[in-house]
Amino acid sequence: MESPAVTAPGQSPNQPRTAGILTAIRSTFAAKGFDGTSMNDLARAAGMSVGNFYRYFPSKTAIVEALVAQDVDEVRVQFQAILAAPDKMAALRAGIAQHLEETGPDDCRLAAEISASALRQSEISTTCQRMEETVCDMLLEVFAAVSGLSPETCRARFSSQARFVVLVLRGYGQRSDLSPDPMLSQLIRRSIDQILDDIPLAPAHG
Repeated sequence: MESPAVTAPGQSPNQPRTAGILTAIRSTFAAKGFDGTSMNDLARAAGMSVGNFYRYFPSKTAIVEALVAQDVDEVRVQFQAILAAPDKMAALRAGIAQHLEETGPDDCRLAAEISASALRQSEISTTCQRMEETVCDMLLEVFAAVSGLSPETCRARFSSQARFVVLVLRGYGQRSDLSPDPMLSQLIRRSIDQILDDIPLAPAHG
């Protein structure tokens, strides 16, 4: 099954100029929130006039959708590297550990803002749902590669495991307590490892 595309209106987040704008405004969105940030604030953070900024993003909703799409593109690149690795499961574990280590306060604030805005904006809610489905699909692709199961069988057996991993990582990325907590990261890794430990050993017929 092909992963659903996550796109945003206007410019593609893959285009260098648009990607640069999104990178520049992330911290502003994280600091002031969806409702507290004006288009003037965002244009200023991007070093652009408001009129020029509107050429790229006609609304804050369009910006949030583009931010989510940019994140999905980055995750897709990471999964391509995992699938190309000799030991795919080890690469997946390493990628998860790196994600936990590199998720900083601004990332958490921005993720929480996007999640909150998804409750109010149906377009953003749909985009976030597609993002989770896309990440689940990529996890299942890795599970199929390491287990030797067909994609259909893998989806039937391990969809819940993939969703568990996504939900745990999403919750960690939206936490309100932003103080460093190495023990929490270790507990999350241990929980996810328990899920992943079963995947390579899954028999083709049960």
